[in-house]
Amino acid sequence: MPKLSPLVVAVDRVASRLTGGRVMLLSVAGLPCLTLTVVGRRSGQPRSVPLLGMPWGDGWVVVGSNWGGARTPDWVHNLRAAAGADVEVRGRHTTVVAHEAVGAEREQLWNALLQVWPNYARYAERTDRDIPVLVLTPTVATT
Repeated sequence: MPKLSPLVVAVDRVASRLTGGRVMLLSVAGLPCLTLTVVGRRSGQPRSVPLLGMPWGDGWVVVGSNWGGARTPDWVHNLRAAAGADVEVRGRHTTVVAHEAVGAEREQLWNALLQVWPNYARYAERTDRDIPVLVLTPTVATT
């Protein structure tokens, strides 16, 4: 799957753009998904990425797995550096702030994530890095 990731992401972006954010590959597969838009820490430009986004409370949880690759995805670094981000779910936009889960919170979320996408366990086996788990909390909902 890591070798196919550029193709999967590209197809997902096109599907999301053509449907106004209402359809993504993950949603077709019955998985919860979202598009995260965050300002690039170096470019200053908005960067969007389709992600599996597990609903959690009023917000979502996302994982910087990179399919178990050695590198943490750029969007994680951008999100860590940003004051906020935009989440689009089924065409609805929500402004969020993020924090990285650690300790008991991360363990609880990781176990819940494995119920949604068991392949996260395989991704963790593929890499030596700690896979980041990030909680996205809404600040202001927009349409």
